[in-house]
Amino acid sequence: MRQPAHRPAPAATVNAGGARLDIANLSAYYGARKAVQDVNLVVEPKQVTAMIGPSGCGKSTVLRCVNGMHQTIPGARAEGAIDLDGVNVLSDQVDPVRLRRRIGMVFQRPNPFPTMSIYDNVAAGLRLGHRGRRTPDLDAIVERALRQANLWHEVRDRLKAPGAGLSGGQQQRLCIARALAVQPEVLLMDEPCSALDPISTLAIEDLIFTLREQYTIVIVTHNMQQAARVSDVTAFLTVPAVGEPGRLVEVGPTSRLFSSPTQKATEDYITGKVG
Repeated sequence: MRQPAHRPAPAATVNAGGARLDIANLSAYYGARKAVQDVNLVVEPKQVTAMIGPSGCGKSTVLRCVNGMHQTIPGARAEGAIDLDGVNVLSDQVDPVRLRRRIGMVFQRPNPFPTMSIYDNVAAGLRLGHRGRRTPDLDAIVERALRQANLWHEVRDRLKAPGAGLSGGQQQRLCIARALAVQPEVLLMDEPCSALDPISTLAIEDLIFTLREQYTIVIVTHNMQQAARVSDVTAFLTVPAVGEPGRLVEVGPTSRLFSSPTQKATEDYITGKVG
């Protein structure tokens, strides 16, 4: 289904404190199968929004729709609207490269480019975005991004070493630095701690607390304790019955949703009655 035309997403310049996301009537498909149906969610700037729910309910699919990755899968499509400060990111008029400069993504498993150094991993997005144009001051930007990711002091003396040689937790922070280097307004994090040990998980959670001061953050997590620790708002998605698409059941301030959910399905999931 062709979306109405909108202006191209402008290239990110200096981050001004995050952007608002308005997700309206979002449905996502893999071929003929509907994976997510009619999701409506407002993500406020400079807040952390956590998405929780059982496996297969569409949390990661929603995240991938937000930065245009879902639509790159053969046969996949999305309907509805995802408004990023006035730009519908589902429009085919939006430049996906510019979009991903505004909306960064951190994946479940650390994925540094294996043949690149620490420095080159961080600079990769900048170099891609400035092909044919003057490259900005990479040294300063790489240092800024590594400092934002709380990694600078651990790697500043070995920037030319392979990024893949870092520990798992360091690799994940390197991937966060890579996303931050292009100064996005929104940072999406798809289970960023699921492959990490408890100490590395704590480091990432501490980092999220710091980054929320500058970025709009959406995190998908299966760890409800983590959602309770790091998020301002929590959205619960589930699959009503086998074979049905995932739906958004309830969204609200994290403290309220975990202490007094308004929907029985939310309460059953939080209390462990259903998984």
